[in-house]
Amino acid sequence: MFAGGWIGGGTALADLRNEIEKRRTFAIISHPDAGKTTLTEKFLLYGGAIASAGMVKGKKSMKHAVSDWMEIEKQRGISVTSSVLQFHYDGYCINILDTPGHQDFSEDTYRTLMAADSAVMVIDASKGVEKQTIKLFKVCVMRDIPIFTFVNKMDREARDPFDLMQEIEDVLGIETYPVNWPIGSGKNFKGVYERNKDRVLSFTYNGVGQEAGAEVMDVHDPGLKSLFGEELYNTLQDDVELLDGAGGEFDLEKIRHGKLSPVLFGLALTNFGVEPFLENFLRMTTSPLPRQSSEGEIDPFSPDFSAFVFKIQANMNKAHRDRIAFMRICSGKFEKGQEVVHVQGGKKIKLTQPQQMMAQEREIVEEAYAGDIIGIFDPGIFSIGDTVCAPGKKFQFEGIPTFAPEHFNLVRQTDTMKRKQFIKGTSQIAQEGAIQIFQELGGGMEEVIVGVVGTLQFDVLEYRLKNEYGVDIRMEGLPYQYIRWIVGEDVDVKALDLSSDTKRVQDMRGRPLLLFTNSWNIQWALDHNKGLRLEEFSRS
Repeated sequence: MFAGGWIGGGTALADLRNEIEKRRTFAIISHPDAGKTTLTEKFLLYGGAIASAGMVKGKKSMKHAVSDWMEIEKQRGISVTSSVLQFHYDGYCINILDTPGHQDFSEDTYRTLMAADSAVMVIDASKGVEKQTIKLFKVCVMRDIPIFTFVNKMDREARDPFDLMQEIEDVLGIETYPVNWPIGSGKNFKGVYERNKDRVLSFTYNGVGQEAGAEVMDVHDPGLKSLFGEELYNTLQDDVELLDGAGGEFDLEKIRHGKLSPVLFGLALTNFGVEPFLENFLRMTTSPLPRQSSEGEIDPFSPDFSAFVFKIQANMNKAHRDRIAFMRICSGKFEKGQEVVHVQGGKKIKLTQPQQMMAQEREIVEEAYAGDIIGIFDPGIFSIGDTVCAPGKKFQFEGIPTFAPEHFNLVRQTDTMKRKQFIKGTSQIAQEGAIQIFQELGGGMEEVIVGVVGTLQFDVLEYRLKNEYGVDIRMEGLPYQYIRWIVGEDVDVKALDLSSDTKRVQDMRGRPLLLFTNSWNIQWALDHNKGLRLEEFSRS
């Protein structure tokens, strides 16, 4: 009996390891309009997760990107919130975290990157490295995770590929390794040279919206000259020689620590180069990475379940007015209905309605493994950064810092009879991390100060309050530019000597903080209040 139990346990552990090793979890990042959402959908097509891709271009089209589920996203053709998508391909279980490209929603992207094990960076071939790409890239570097680059839109007049490689290295500070190499661009885009296979994929395009053809040919095939033309053929031969002679070395360890980015060229809109990119990505990435906690590193292959909340989203299903907490599983196996410890709440709870997402579409799951993302119905107990783990364990994963808001508005409802809806709406949207709300010290919720990282978040707030909570609001711009939390519980905030245009407020948790119109006022507060300590970030 002992032997049978041991064998069963050994088999269970082997099955657990096998399932976790199949997992790949990555985020897709880019500047707006680089083609990130299009690339995401092509991945899903290859995995059989969707039958046809939505086009984000063209206001007349009734199709929209499958990962853009909010009505405002469909209207504006932009992503304003991260989506979680899962599909299977070639024996792997792949979790894609599709992030907002717009800089005003970078806080949501930042939190999402905390749940990823690697990142795919999409760059427009004609524009190169853009501002938002730089900001998001720095978050990836901080995480020490692999970064793969897809240079998109090769059907447009593109920058010289050597210049693009140099720009990535100079601006982002990471070495590059071209896995494939483009042959021409724009109307003269003829395909790519695959370096590791020493062959050419020739590009043939049959019309807008259709899939491009790709013929495989040996790079030394004399027929290439007539196919590409003498000029492009000679350029290819020179580029191949230069890449082999002066290009950097392929180093898998550097790739896995975010020091070297594999670069592939293609055209997501027509599927050209997408499948080779996916295959190279899967070959070079690893299974789920360990996570740091208050008890040290947590091994993903540990049989003890653990996860953390990185995103909360209310009203994904208008009919049910529900609220979903997105969890990244960090170790072990999750089973529907299992009992876990909510560490921050100090209670045992049952996770009874686990779901996996395809944007707003969802499916109840019976089990999931380290690396997977699951959505849990949240009755209002979870906050971003919370840890859940197996009974008997009480560690906490590293917290997710909150960006300091840069823009502030005074917000009030226009109809005083909608006070309850106003409080519920602003509170829930704030709990998602989309906005931060503050009140006068000791004040009520009839009006609140809303702080955001980007001003477009105000538009989303107004839209969602009206469409999801039935509340119309008035917003009034405020002059504050800086926010600082007060450190220490024994500080008499009302007694502080402050400049006349500094405002005393409190956050949702009742913690006191100060709003300043300029940096000079911050220094004034520190100079005139001995021992006062201020922090730029809130801490969970």
